[in-house]
Amino acid sequence: MAVYVFAFVLFTIDLAKRSTYATAAADQLAMSERQVAAASGATATLEKTTTDVAAPRYRFERIAFALTILATLLHVAAVVFRGVAQGFVPWANMFEFSLTSSAIVAVVFVLLQFWQDLKFLGAYIVGGLLITLGVATVNFYVPVKPLPDALDSYWLVIHVFVAALGTALFAIGAALSLLQLLQSRRETSGKGIGFLRTLPKADRLENLAYLVTVVGFVFWTFTLVAGAIWAERAWGRYWGWDTKEVWTFIIWTVYAGYIHARATRGWRGARSAWLALIGFGSVLFNYVIVNQFFKGLHSYSGL
Repeated sequence: MAVYVFAFVLFTIDLAKRSTYATAAADQLAMSERQVAAASGATATLEKTTTDVAAPRYRFERIAFALTILATLLHVAAVVFRGVAQGFVPWANMFEFSLTSSAIVAVVFVLLQFWQDLKFLGAYIVGGLLITLGVATVNFYVPVKPLPDALDSYWLVIHVFVAALGTALFAIGAALSLLQLLQSRRETSGKGIGFLRTLPKADRLENLAYLVTVVGFVFWTFTLVAGAIWAERAWGRYWGWDTKEVWTFIIWTVYAGYIHARATRGWRGARSAWLALIGFGSVLFNYVIVNQFFKGLHSYSGL
C-alpha cells in the first residue's frame, strides 16, 4: 500500500500542477491575442504567437504512473501468494475479493493506457484502491481457511473473475462520466476547476465513458449468465430471488437502460452521465451493503 500512497500523492500534485499550467497558458494566450490585435492585420505575427504556448510536460504524472505499475505488480504478487497459501483462487470471502478485485482494477487501468491516455484518472483510481485495501485490511481480514464446499467449483473462478472485470470497467466509466459533467459545466459557464482545461472535451469524455461501460456491460452480462448456470449446478435452480442475484440483475438493468437510452433515445450529455453514475452507485451498494448486511445463499463474506 505504501507505493500506492506515493503514487496517489504524486497524482494529486499533478492535478494541482495542471491547474497552474492551465491558468498560466490561458493568461499567455490572452496576452498573445492582445498583441495580435494591436498589430493591425499582421498575419505572420498571428501564426507565430498562436504557437508560442509550450506543450505541457506532466512530470509528476509520469512518475506517479510508474509507481502505480510497480504497486500493481506487488499487488498481483500478493494475490498470487494468497491463492498459493489457500490452494485455490483467492476470492472466496470479502477480504480476498477486495484484495483481488482491487488488483484487477489496477491491472485494467494500466492496460487501458495502451488504448487511450487515461492517466489523468490516476488520483481517482489509486485513491479508490487505497480505500478498498484499507477497509479490507482493517475490517474484512480473515486468515487462510479451507474453501466452503459450495464454492469448490471452477465456476467460482469464471463467475467472480468476470464480475471483477466488469466492476473495474464500470469504475473507470463512472470516473469519465463524472469528469464529463464537470467539463460540460466548465465549457458552458466558463467556471470550473483549473485542471479541467487540460483534459479532453466533454463530448470526448462522454464517448470514452460509453465505450468503456459497454465493454463492462458485456462482462456483467456474462456474470449474470454464469451465475445462473452455477446456481443450477449448486442449488438445482437457475434463479431463486436471492438478494445477491436480485442486485446483480438490478445493476444489469440500470446499465442496459443507459446503453439503450443513449443508443436509441438520443440521451446525451448530462442525462447519460448521471445514469452511468447511478449504475456505478448500484455496484457500490452491492459491494458494500448487500455483501455485509443482507443474508442469503451468497453469504460467504467470512465476517
